[in-house]
Amino acid sequence: MPLSSKVDLVGVGLNATDTLIPLSNFPSRGSKVEYTSANLLPGGQVASTVVACQHWGMTTRYVGKLGDDHAAQIHHEAFRRAGVETEIITVAGGISPQSLVLVDAGGERTVLCRRDERLALQPHELRREWITNARALHVDGFDTVAATLAARWAREAGIPVIADLDELYPGVEELIRNIDYLIVSRDFPCRLMAESDLEKALQLMQHRYGCTLTAATLGEEGVLAWDGAQFTHAPAYAVRVVDTTGAGDIFHAGFIHALLKGWPLQRQLDFACAAAALNCMATGARGGIQPVHIIEDLMANGARHQDTWVITTPD
Repeated sequence: MPLSSKVDLVGVGLNATDTLIPLSNFPSRGSKVEYTSANLLPGGQVASTVVACQHWGMTTRYVGKLGDDHAAQIHHEAFRRAGVETEIITVAGGISPQSLVLVDAGGERTVLCRRDERLALQPHELRREWITNARALHVDGFDTVAATLAARWAREAGIPVIADLDELYPGVEELIRNIDYLIVSRDFPCRLMAESDLEKALQLMQHRYGCTLTAATLGEEGVLAWDGAQFTHAPAYAVRVVDTTGAGDIFHAGFIHALLKGWPLQRQLDFACAAAALNCMATGARGGIQPVHIIEDLMANGARHQDTWVITTPD
C-alpha cells in the first residue's frame, strides 16, 4: 500500500490495552482486596503519544505489531477514530500487548505487563519510507534493535529523533547514540551512567552519546533538561490527579508538538508539563488529552507545584 503524503510524526514502539482497576488502597502482600470496576482502554507509550499529537492537528503514522484478537480491534478502531495512519503487522494467533493498571486513591498507577514474544517488531519488518517520510520520529526502545534501525534511518535523512526510555534494554546504548532528544524517567540517567547525582548524569549522557538534549521527568517536580550549555527546569502544574497512567506519554507528545512548532525550550517543557497534568485529571492513558487552547490556558493561569529544584552551576 503506498504511503500518503509526508506526515509530521512517525512513531515506532509500544502499544497495549490497559485494564484499569481503581483501588481505594494499594494491596499489601498476601491481602485480599475488592474492586468495583475495571476499564479496558487503549494505551502504550508510543501509540498514545502519536494519538495525542494527532488530536492537536499534527499528521501522524504509527508503526507496530498486533495480534488478531479483540485487543487488536480496540487499537485499530482507536487509530481509525483519531485519524492516525498505520503500518501495523498482524500476527495470526498472536496475543496483543496487555497491561493491568492498579490506580490508588491518589491517582498513582502500578503497571503489570504481558507481551507475546511473537509480537516483537523485527528490523527486517520495517520499511525505510515509513520512517523517512516524516518530520520527526518517536521511539520508546521496547523493541530496541528495530527502534535503533528506525532512528539510524531518520538520522541519515536529517529527521530529529525523540525517545521515551525507562528501562536499560539490551542494546539501548546503541539506540541512544541515534537519539537527538532523549527524555527519560527520573532514575534512568543515574542507572545508565552509574552516577547518583541526576544533574551530573544528564550531563554525562549528553556528552557521551551526543544528544541535542537530555532530560528527566520528575513527577510533581516537573522536568529537568540539559542542552549542553545550561539546565532548564519546568515545575509541574498542580491539578486534581485522578490517574497518572499515560502522563509520560502525553508529556512526550506535548514536547514533540512544541518542538515542531519551533518554540523555545522553556515553552516546550511548559507545554509538555501542562498537557501531561491535564491528562492526569481523567482515567486512562489518553483520557485527558485536551485541546491546545485548554493546555495554553493552564500554562497562563494554572498553579504549579513549588519550584524546589535548585540547579547547580555546571562543572
